[in-house]
Amino acid sequence: MKRTTGQDRSITRHWRPATQAVRGGTWRSEMGETSEALFLTSGYAYDNAATVAARFAGEDNGMTYSRLQNPTVQMLEERIALLEGAEACRAQASGMAAMTTSLLCQLSAGDHIVAAKAAFGSCRWLVDNLLPRFGITGTTINASDNASWEAAIQPNTKVFFFESPANPTMDLVDLEFVCALARRHGIVTVVDNAFATSALQKPMQFGADVVAYSATKMMDGQGRVLAGAVCGSAAFINDVLLPFQRNTGPNIAPFNAWVVLKGLETLDLRIMRQSENALKVATFLEARVPRVLYPYLPAHPQHALALKQMKAGGSILSIELDGGRAEAHGLLDALQLVDISNNIGDSRSLMCHPASSTHHGVGPATRADMGVGENMLRLNVGLEDPDDVIEDLDQALRAIGL
Repeated sequence: MKRTTGQDRSITRHWRPATQAVRGGTWRSEMGETSEALFLTSGYAYDNAATVAARFAGEDNGMTYSRLQNPTVQMLEERIALLEGAEACRAQASGMAAMTTSLLCQLSAGDHIVAAKAAFGSCRWLVDNLLPRFGITGTTINASDNASWEAAIQPNTKVFFFESPANPTMDLVDLEFVCALARRHGIVTVVDNAFATSALQKPMQFGADVVAYSATKMMDGQGRVLAGAVCGSAAFINDVLLPFQRNTGPNIAPFNAWVVLKGLETLDLRIMRQSENALKVATFLEARVPRVLYPYLPAHPQHALALKQMKAGGSILSIELDGGRAEAHGLLDALQLVDISNNIGDSRSLMCHPASSTHHGVGPATRADMGVGENMLRLNVGLEDPDDVIEDLDQALRAIGL
C-alpha cells in the first residue's frame, strides 16, 4: 500500500469491511511506518505567514490546531467513516461528547426532539434535563412501536434520537420505517449504534442521517480509553457539526484515537465471537432465570426485526429476576469470574445492576418508564470461553437459590 492509499476514497470504498478496518484511513509519513503514527502535538508550525492565512481561510488543507485537525485523529475519522458507509466523521472525547455534539450542533431554542424512552441513562438525561435548559422540548416514546413515532411529531420537530438495541432493555427500533418517516417530514435521525457497531448494523443503509458512537465500547474493545464519533454526510459534518466542535472543543486526544485505531483492526473478529458467546450464554440463562432479553433469541419479541437489521446479536444481554435488587445484588456478589462493572464492549465479561449504576441518575420514575427495574441485570459477554462464563453464572445462580 502506498503512503496515501488509505486516504483515497476512490480506492478504499471498494475494499471489504475487514480490509477497511485494518487499512482504511492510514496515512504514512516520510518514515514509511507500517503502524499508524501517533502525533502528540497541540499545534503546528508553518514555513511562512501566507500558509497560515491560507489554512485558516480554508484554501489549504494542512493542519492548524489539534482542536480542528490532528493526523492521528484524522486517520481514525476516515476509518470509522469508511466502516459506517458515511461521507465524513468527527471523533469526540467520549461517547456522551458524541451524543451531546450530535444534538446541540443542530438544535436551537424552540425546536422539538422525539426520543426513545429506553436509552442509556445519560442519553435520557440529555433529553429530559439538558435540552430543556436551552428551550428545546422533547417527547419520549416507546420506540419499538412504529405508530408512536408519527404520533409524537410536532410542527417544530427537528430530530429523532434513539438507540437500537437500547441500553439495557434491548428494545429494537425499526430503522427502515422510522428513518423513512423522518425523511418524509424533514426530520434528522440520530442513531446511537454503540451496541451493534457497523460490524453488525449500518443504520445509514436503512436511511439514517447521523450515526453516533461511544467508541469506548466495542471499537476500542478492551476497556482502555474513552472515545466517541459522529458520522454523517459531508455537509452535516462540515457545515453543522464542525462549527460547534471547533468552538466548544469536545475533541478526542490523539493517543486515545490511536488506541481506537488499533481496536478497529480486530472489531469484526471480536464482535462476531462475542456474539456467538452471548447467544450461547443467553440460551443457558433462558432455562435458569425468569426472563432473558437478547435480540437473537427466538423468544425476543422483535427477533424477526433483529434478523433483518443485524448481522448477529451483539455481546450484550439483560436478564430479569423475581427477587428485586436484593436478589440481583446477591447474584453479582456471588460471581467469581465475571467482573462487576458498568462498562460494556470489553473483551472481559462484565455484569452490572443498571438501576443502581448506569441508570441511577435518572431517578426511579424515569427508570420505571424506561423499563429498567430493580430486578434487571445487564451482562457484557466477553472473549473468554463461554463455558467458563456459564459455569460462573451457574454457581452464582445456585448461590442465590436459582
